[in-house]
Amino acid sequence: MRRIVLASGNRGKLAELNALLADSGIALVAQAELGVPDAEETGLSFVENAILKARHAARLTGLPALGDDSGLCVDALGGAPGLYSARYAGRHGDDGANIARLLRELAGVPQAQRRAHFHCCIALLAHADDPAPLIAEGRWHGRILEAPRGTRGFGYDPVFLDPAHDASAAELDPALKNRISHRGRALAALRARLAGTDF
Repeated sequence: MRRIVLASGNRGKLAELNALLADSGIALVAQAELGVPDAEETGLSFVENAILKARHAARLTGLPALGDDSGLCVDALGGAPGLYSARYAGRHGDDGANIARLLRELAGVPQAQRRAHFHCCIALLAHADDPAPLIAEGRWHGRILEAPRGTRGFGYDPVFLDPAHDASAAELDPALKNRISHRGRALAALRARLAGTDF
């Protein structure tokens, strides 16, 4: 089993990624378990932030690292909250406050104009100075509900509607969500890129 440090302290993200990697021979270890603090996300894109986080974790642990940066992009808000999804309401990781701000900003916007997508970028580094990280990205298209629905998931899941299943991300069965989500798609792309390599 290959140990890789996950450059995140998000428990929901760790659970999702471990489920998606269950049969891969890779075991993710959360950086917090190894005493690694969060990296400062100073990048101007999901790709930059994913690489920054992975380099930080790899440098402090000596292990290969997987960095993931993701966010919700709402068309009617010009792509916001985007890179700032986790701290949209000010404090990092306050899901309730982030959702409340999002719904306030979309108040009065008709359903047809509430299109959005989740975007995920994953960067996998063999070591801290890896000059050629493996990069994979995924998108999950849907729209923003007018009120939260469901109790599963995390982040913006209760207000993100998957039109194909007529359910919020927080109402979906976790196994189904893992297959169709932005993170699931990015990880599937990463696994395809890993096939045939000696990583």
